[in-house]
Amino acid sequence: MKLAMIGTGYVGLTTGACFARVGHDVICVDSDSEKIETLNKGGMPIFEPGLDEIIKEAVSSGRLEFTTDVGKSVRESSVCFIAVGTPTRDTGEPDLGYVENVARDIAENMNKYHLVVEKSTVPVQTHRWVRTTIERYNKAGTPFDVASNPEFLREGSAVDDFLHPDRIVVGVESDRARKLMEEVYAPFDAPLVITDLASAELIKHASNAFLAMKISFANALSVVCEASGADVRKVTEGMGMDNRIGPHFLNAGVGYGGFCFPKDLRAFVRIADELGYDFALLREVENINGDMKRRFVRKVKSVLWNLRGKKIGVLGLSFKPNTDDMRFAPSIDIINELVNQGAVVSGFDPKAMERAKTVIPGIRFCDTPQEVADDADLLALLTEWPEFGELDLADIKRRMRVPILCDGRNFFERDRMEELGFTYLGVGR
Repeated sequence: MKLAMIGTGYVGLTTGACFARVGHDVICVDSDSEKIETLNKGGMPIFEPGLDEIIKEAVSSGRLEFTTDVGKSVRESSVCFIAVGTPTRDTGEPDLGYVENVARDIAENMNKYHLVVEKSTVPVQTHRWVRTTIERYNKAGTPFDVASNPEFLREGSAVDDFLHPDRIVVGVESDRARKLMEEVYAPFDAPLVITDLASAELIKHASNAFLAMKISFANALSVVCEASGADVRKVTEGMGMDNRIGPHFLNAGVGYGGFCFPKDLRAFVRIADELGYDFALLREVENINGDMKRRFVRKVKSVLWNLRGKKIGVLGLSFKPNTDDMRFAPSIDIINELVNQGAVVSGFDPKAMERAKTVIPGIRFCDTPQEVADDADLLALLTEWPEFGELDLADIKRRMRVPILCDGRNFFERDRMEELGFTYLGVGR
């Protein structure tokens, strides 16, 4: 089947490449000509494990191409996925201008029946506006349907998430649309959840809000654990063994980040407001997440006393391991506050250095973790990259002025660190 993927961000690029991997012919479209040129030259605009190999194979086989020509992609395909950005406005509501523009472009270029699929994360009932926009600009009266197909990709494991999903959610409004979506996903061995359009749109926001709530619960619990002398890791381990709860997303730390959770949580609160419900529970989830970053800075101060002039090295800048994404990364707010209080901060990340340089001013970026440790009064671990588990910690200790480690992800074992001579502070321990 010939598919068009309009938008080549994390979602669109991964989705388009993986559709090509399973046998579809895919045209990926983006208005960013520089990005398309990079892709056509074999480069990668993002870091996502395994994605570059899939793209190279799909391009060489002729199943994947990249273009800035929206009209070409629409005319040559039968299913168009809208995978453009939906950035958050100051009010918390998503900016759907890009979605509207794509819907209009599709309407003006359709030359046969088309299935238009929302892949971007959008508020419930957005499908009505997508349909209205296409009807307004579809001067030829070409038949079409709208569908919703929310994504559940985790940065850092997006390829595996797409190729081996635990479920595929599809919202449709006709039998023809349902059959087409069944054909699109025929190569996948996963439950296909068919719903109405509004339910499919809502499933995405509800899922992300629930996961953010679970993380914030673990973080709030860590505060109680610290105050009572308990170990949050043991408490959440015991909780997670209950199959009604499960172990995932119960790791306490400095808070969640990335583009999806913060954006989708705020959007869901705003959606509920517009529908007449104050989702106060989710407001508190957001408050707890912000508080964990402030608590981490206070923890650093508790062991260093005054921050002015103190040298602090930061290990890990991206919002999570195995991605170079810096959007809403906890490291940004934490480092900015350390700098505001006079600390001299150095940072290192295995993949996110270039992106970090554009969003974290006023710090020194180092080429290695060892350089970060040199003459430091404290090391702060903010992203649990596996590479940090392979460090020669005795060497790291020798390089530091004062061997203090503030572990924002409970990555290291306290006993081991103290045995090596570190003063160790974790979260909820």
